[in-house]
Amino acid sequence: MALHLVPRVRVAIVSKNALADGSTFYAQGGIAAVLDDSDSVDGHVADTLSAGAGLCDPKVVRFVAEHAPVAIRMLVDYGVSFTTALTSKGETILHLTREGGHSHRRIVHVADATGVAVQTTLIERIRRAQNVVLLEHHIIIDLLRESLSRGRLGRCVGVYALDRQSGQVRLILARVVVLATGGASKVYLYTSNPDSSTGDGIAMAWRAGCRVANLEFCQFHPTCLYHPQAKSFLITEAVRGEGGSLRLPNGQVFMDSYHPRAELAPRDIVARAIDNEMKKAGLDCVYLDISHKPADFVMSHFPTIHAKCLEFGLDMTQQQIPVVPAAHYTCGGIITNLAGRTDVQNLYAIGECAFTGLHGANRMASNSLLECFVFGAAAAADVLSQLPKIPVPPTLPSWDESCVTDSDEEVVVSHNWDELRRFMWDYVGIVRSTKRLERAQRRCKLLSTEINEYYRSFRVTDDLIELRNLTLVAKLIIHSALRRKESRGLHYTIDFPVLDTIAAPQNTVLVPENFSAARPVL
Repeated sequence: MALHLVPRVRVAIVSKNALADGSTFYAQGGIAAVLDDSDSVDGHVADTLSAGAGLCDPKVVRFVAEHAPVAIRMLVDYGVSFTTALTSKGETILHLTREGGHSHRRIVHVADATGVAVQTTLIERIRRAQNVVLLEHHIIIDLLRESLSRGRLGRCVGVYALDRQSGQVRLILARVVVLATGGASKVYLYTSNPDSSTGDGIAMAWRAGCRVANLEFCQFHPTCLYHPQAKSFLITEAVRGEGGSLRLPNGQVFMDSYHPRAELAPRDIVARAIDNEMKKAGLDCVYLDISHKPADFVMSHFPTIHAKCLEFGLDMTQQQIPVVPAAHYTCGGIITNLAGRTDVQNLYAIGECAFTGLHGANRMASNSLLECFVFGAAAAADVLSQLPKIPVPPTLPSWDESCVTDSDEEVVVSHNWDELRRFMWDYVGIVRSTKRLERAQRRCKLLSTEINEYYRSFRVTDDLIELRNLTLVAKLIIHSALRRKESRGLHYTIDFPVLDTIAAPQNTVLVPENFSAARPVL
């Protein structure tokens, strides 16, 4: 988004780690776009709606699918070197692969390391751009809203940010604030996400007065490498798209008994199938096998995965890969419109932290990076049109630490962090029940009280900020899950195991106490 804004306006990019340390960097699969004459936008729309289990907004889905080819051309212009192929006539075209839920090959990719290539290219360009201030290793504590008369709050005017290297809190004022903070999968014990995915944007937006929606829909990626020394390494869905099969330890395939598309079924079905087979037989993992393909094919299509597996003594050209499901993608988030606007004036949300209506009850593979680029461009255009009308932020006080001290009980933070992620995995995981959710809710309430007391008493640290945000998002996930009295998409509960076919499908919308938008975005 920043590349659309500079050099016309001055932009500060705040990153709590190094700029490259986000989920995009770890995206192996690719970006969905209709680029083949045998495919169609209608087909992309239909597949997305099908995967979303009745909760996608058709208008949003079509908006994204129609703008997908433009997004790919933009990335090519920026210098992203997508994998290519030769036609029968000797022409070079973008190579398209296929992933679960897609009826056609429409995934543009850079081998099996698309995220690395895209993010590296864009970061190189933004570092060379004019009018950009990069604030790496800064973690946002909270958003700031303008104080109006009679205690009312107005537009977003900036943030308080903790400099993780100096320990100082900085006041950063801005006419517009854009949240692009990723998801909240770190709320679970096992996740494919980097450590930075702690739900910061969702939590900050909720505290600032924004509504959130559909947070019960947490996508678990079916296939993460199972190895004691591998830290949640993702095995891209494209392995199954190129012919990989899921097998039990005895070599038996099982996906054909769960869905007509077998290995190419939507991710929620594949993840639940693996979870069921593991629980039924008491397995630690299942196996993903693509060893029947030629070795050159496997190594050329999946060089990153092949190299990583070799580090752990696994040769995927000859052996099966042990895999387990892991928390992967947050389908719900901060409610926005087609321009990325939230309920709070001058506050935008882009990417995984946002709820746009694209993903519904289940995100289809390779629609996530696409959403980032399409909505990033749309939000940038909206910001440029609004900036001339937005006044300079008012003067605000610096961060006040006069009533707090340094903590002498950091063990409280680390213990609560572990407890939260463990009970979320046990009680709010792939398969749920009302009793499990209520247990999690009680534990989350106690944890939240303890953390808030700690937050008021001691100086903020990066671990405390993340734990505070994760605990709030966990509470919102649990509350959303308890509200849905059916099984739909990624939310599966044994107490309501079927779809509610009587009432029309509804989004789960949560409204904060300080919600005050005169004209909500949706």
